[in-house]
Amino acid sequence: MRRILALARQTIDDTSIKQKMVRTMAYVLLVDDEQSFRSVIAASLRHAGYEIGEAENGKQCEAAVNERRPDLVILDVLMPEQDGVETLRALRRRYPDLKILAISGGAFDRGLDWLDIAKQFGADAVLAKPFSNRALVAEVKRLLTT
Repeated sequence: MRRILALARQTIDDTSIKQKMVRTMAYVLLVDDEQSFRSVIAASLRHAGYEIGEAENGKQCEAAVNERRPDLVILDVLMPEQDGVETLRALRRRYPDLKILAISGGAFDRGLDWLDIAKQFGADAVLAKPFSNRALVAEVKRLLTT
């Protein structure tokens, strides 16, 4: 009987530890129209200890955020169907305190600085592609601790 009680206590302790770990793992939604880019970045962030969700455009992003609110959205600015600036504006209206990191490989297009525009519309931070995994993970960590 004592052995059964000891095993039950150990199972409860193990379950509590696992639940605490799950609650403390930040959930990051990665939004980019390039599947190969999403795969590489998602793997890097998972390796750094983050739980990752993915969307390939702004419409999918909004639906994903409505379904499960992330701790951080990493949002590509230039995407088809619904671009990142439009998505950023929509997210800011509905979730003013949501952390958003805007990214772009076409930061300067048609004479416009898209990352600067993203900052003006409420992005908490911006990164120009290409960026290193180290720079991305450092920025994600900084945003999640502020």
